Amino acid sequence: MDRRDFIASLLALPVTGTGIAGAVASVPPRQLVLVEMNGGNDGLNTVIPYSNSLYQQLRPTLAVSRDQVLQIDRQLGLHPSLKAIYKLFNSGELAIINGVGYRSPNRSHFRSIDIWDTASSSNEYLTQGWLGSVLPELSWPVQSSIDAIVLGRNPGPVTWEGSRSIVLERLKQLSSHHTGEGAVVPEESAGNQALIHLQRTNRIIHMARGELTAQLKKAPATQTPFPKSALGRRLEIVARMLAAGVAAPVYKVSVGSFDTHSNQLIRHARLLEELSSALQAFRSELLVQGRWNDVLVMTYSEFGRRVRENGSRGTDHGTAAPHLFLGGRVIGGLYGAPPDLEHLESGDLIHKVDFRSLYNTVATRWWHMPHRPFGRQYEPIDCLRS
Repeated sequence: MDRRDFIASLLALPVTGTGIAGAVASVPPRQLVLVEMNGGNDGLNTVIPYSNSLYQQLRPTLAVSRDQVLQIDRQLGLHPSLKAIYKLFNSGELAIINGVGYRSPNRSHFRSIDIWDTASSSNEYLTQGWLGSVLPELSWPVQSSIDAIVLGRNPGPVTWEGSRSIVLERLKQLSSHHTGEGAVVPEESAGNQALIHLQRTNRIIHMARGELTAQLKKAPATQTPFPKSALGRRLEIVARMLAAGVAAPVYKVSVGSFDTHSNQLIRHARLLEELSSALQAFRSELLVQGRWNDVLVMTYSEFGRRVRENGSRGTDHGTAAPHLFLGGRVIGGLYGAPPDLEHLESGDLIHKVDFRSLYNTVATRWWHMPHRPFGRQYEPIDCLRS
């Protein structure tokens, strides 16, 4: 069974017991929100080496002009569409981890996101999502029957045998009340144990979604206006779940596609603005709730983009890229190393920080695991307050 078949089989097993009743109680002290920038975000036009002349030479039509860059220091600055989270950097709530990637990078969307999802090396093929090495080992101070809630595609990070996750690919599924669907096993499937199991599990999923919807109806409305974008709507729902006391340790949302092979300038600016404005609204709402110190936001993407622009005013699949931590316990600043445009490997950036260091940061610095589940060689990043 390959990883995609494995995920498909586990999607039938995301919720155990009788739904989410046990998940709505006092809230666990620290929760994680993953934001997947799917498609491969262009790191060089996100955290911009504006003072390096090679940046302009290699990107004659895509380089952001120096006067537009939101300058961080004398080397680096943020894309102008990131104005909202630039304020968070200046207030010390945003950590930028530069040069994140892995050895022997793979430029296939499907393979590279599998590597990120499973915390595997490029020559390993694993099926368990990386959070399966963390969540089962944690002792939560409150009882929860949910491990994760995924709004959007790709539940990969929270996929493992026994995972209790709710996956909502479309937001309208939250208001769907087909709780009786599949309640009677059809006569022709009576002898098919696999199908019977699937139908029973589907009923459990429907029940859990129904209970989750009921909890959201009881939750107070958000006091912060969220953008009407897809990411804005998803993060608003996460904020309402947090306000309702849904005690899932992990939430995952996605935005994109960042696969900007052509006409990148306008497309990428629009995507970054969607990301920035939604994250800013999410932060504002959690401050109102008094939860900003208890939630950590982490972005990730399967790879960065090539250093040199292509002939279609876009960029092709690359390697290393910056990623972000946001939260009230974040120690803001720049981490990792600035992009080195003088020393490339086959025209690509050479990674400086292995992505598993980010995962060890979450495990040991955020959730205080006593060991590094993804290998001692991957140093956690000291960007979080205890």
